[in-house]
Amino acid sequence: MENQQQHLEALKDIRQMMKQSNRFLSLSGLSGIFAGIYALIGAYAGHNVISHYVFSENMDGYSAKDYKQMLFMCVIICALVLGMSLITAFILSARKAKRSGYKLFDHTAWQLLINMFIPLAAGGLFCMAMLYHGGNFIVLVGPAMLIFYGLALINGSKYTLHEIRYLGCLQVLLGIVSCFFLNYWLILFWAFGFGLLHIIYGTIMWFKYDRKQ
Repeated sequence: MENQQQHLEALKDIRQMMKQSNRFLSLSGLSGIFAGIYALIGAYAGHNVISHYVFSENMDGYSAKDYKQMLFMCVIICALVLGMSLITAFILSARKAKRSGYKLFDHTAWQLLINMFIPLAAGGLFCMAMLYHGGNFIVLVGPAMLIFYGLALINGSKYTLHEIRYLGCLQVLLGIVSCFFLNYWLILFWAFGFGLLHIIYGTIMWFKYDRKQ
């Protein structure tokens, strides 16, 4: 009976080691919460920028220069949100990895980054092309960001927590739906996808994984 118990514990340890070696487990739920907060702040700032230049009651003074300035400011806002989210994710994940005794950048972590980078890079270039051509293409940048980000999460989910796949599927679905509700409603879809969904996901992950440590 004692030998059987030892064998079960050994198998449990082996299974845990295999799980740790095949999946990146240092992703912090708090990083998702902060990313969502940053996105909500960015959506609010973007809404103010667009409202000032596009939805102003006085459209007589609206020019191509104003439009380019609006786009530039929106790009800066998106870059700031992305930068702050990445920095926060790195800091919190490094702290979690140190606390759990894992290596932050191992083979699995690089596989995760590579598999997420490919759809993100393709989506980024696609959005840049739409901005370059302008016109009606620009209103599709928001949905494209949601869709390609969701595809990146789905593509990288096999190397980290499986809940990432569900978040990715929701982002893709939201991006597709937002294609049919352009202009003003895009800000709401962007805020919900990058903001609220991240906060909900991060909270669930924190209660499920991080709080136990």
